[in-house]
Amino acid sequence: MKRSRVVAVALAAVCATGLGLHGQQISVADAELQYQLASLLIEETRYQEALEAYERAAGTTDPALAIRARKGHVKTALRLAEFDLALEVGERLAADAPSDAEAITLHGDAMWSTGLFDESEALYRKAFAISPDSSRAQYGIARSLSTRNRLDEALEVALKAAALAPRDGEIYASIGEIYERLHRFDEAANAYTNYINLLPNKDRSDKAAWSRAQVRFLEAFEGRVPVQVDELDNRTRHTVPFRLVRDKVIVQGRVNGGSPQDFVLDTGSEETVLSAATARRAGVRPITYTLSAGVGEVGLRGLQLARADVLEIGTLAVRNLPVLIKNPALRGIPTREGESFSPLSLGLSMTIDYQQRLLTIGRDLPDDRTDIRLPMRVHRLAMVRGMLNSTRPAYFVVDTGGEVISISAETANSLEPSPFRRIPLRVYGTSGWDRDAFLMPGVDLDFDQITYRNFPLVVLNLRAPSVLLGFQVGGIVGHKFLAPYRVTMDMMRSELRLSKS
Repeated sequence: MKRSRVVAVALAAVCATGLGLHGQQISVADAELQYQLASLLIEETRYQEALEAYERAAGTTDPALAIRARKGHVKTALRLAEFDLALEVGERLAADAPSDAEAITLHGDAMWSTGLFDESEALYRKAFAISPDSSRAQYGIARSLSTRNRLDEALEVALKAAALAPRDGEIYASIGEIYERLHRFDEAANAYTNYINLLPNKDRSDKAAWSRAQVRFLEAFEGRVPVQVDELDNRTRHTVPFRLVRDKVIVQGRVNGGSPQDFVLDTGSEETVLSAATARRAGVRPITYTLSAGVGEVGLRGLQLARADVLEIGTLAVRNLPVLIKNPALRGIPTREGESFSPLSLGLSMTIDYQQRLLTIGRDLPDDRTDIRLPMRVHRLAMVRGMLNSTRPAYFVVDTGGEVISISAETANSLEPSPFRRIPLRVYGTSGWDRDAFLMPGVDLDFDQITYRNFPLVVLNLRAPSVLLGFQVGGIVGHKFLAPYRVTMDMMRSELRLSKS
């Protein structure tokens, strides 16, 4: 009997039992049937139906079965990017099974998905202390280490996790990301291939298609050293002047030896970005497509992935560089999409001196006297932790290409008191117009010693980038936050340093 036929028969059997509403207590036999049905639906990648079946199964009077059902419920909510639901069920699961390492790691996964990285890491380490052979606890620890730029340690732990659970595709995806950040593209391609082979319905899965495109892109660097910087350049601190235009840092750069052109310093982008026209002039040919996401109604958008032979910013030259080509370009926006780059995407640190209008880029920057130090995590983008209204922690993307301080709609909805004023705004971002954006006044926001009281925040729809990143983005800090300081984003020390100008 085909799998889909088995699921259809199981659904018919469930309907025949006349089960009641969600959350209603049901018999152990019916709950077991719901649990088995959910497992079949997962194999069919029918996650929404599986989510509902797990929820019904959790209504059993059998504590052990209820815990199993809640574990499935959390895993499925995470697959659907239902981050708040995952955290709600994860908290209940951890309360019911306080010494169960799997329950603790799932609670950690749910914490991670809502951007509570520090709390998540503590849970992974707690689970590891209970069960040192827990692959998921090790996976969580590896993921957390990588966000603090401890990439060699992260890789070692992730490889141990994969050895313990060779059928866990998520671990291989994480290994691929770490290899990419280490610029070991051949090994990254192998890890992503393992991930693809472990995906359900890999021949029809969107995730598999996107991952295959990434593998094709990585394999296009065969025989080349990705993100290659000469040894002398690696030891040198490169200082270039910049202009400040509409709150954006603009430097001059060259692609493939062409004419100088403007680049926006944009730490809100994962890669160097070229317009289609610039790519054509520089002879940068697309290799494949990838997905990108940002602020705006387009949400997820397809862009071209390519390889530039060389990017020069002042005295710094980077060879064999991954780039995104913004093709097709957005229409109906007030300004043309231009070029941008981020030293962080190259694994390099940087200092922005807004007063002197100088940008310094280097592998290792001096740890000078500074007024404020904020721990910085990097998961595709650099982030620092803030506190809203003294109760709601959230991680904010540090975006030198952005202008204001903003929070996500999900973060805004979690704040107390619940009813708040909405002042409509017209905002456009990298994915077009955000027609739901509004200004929310009267918020308290703290970043260690930096305090904003009764402050108006821009509220944006960040659902698409959150889904793509795999966690709920709390907000974004841009020029308004950074400009009063001499800003250092230090990859080696994993910190954001701010010195008063």
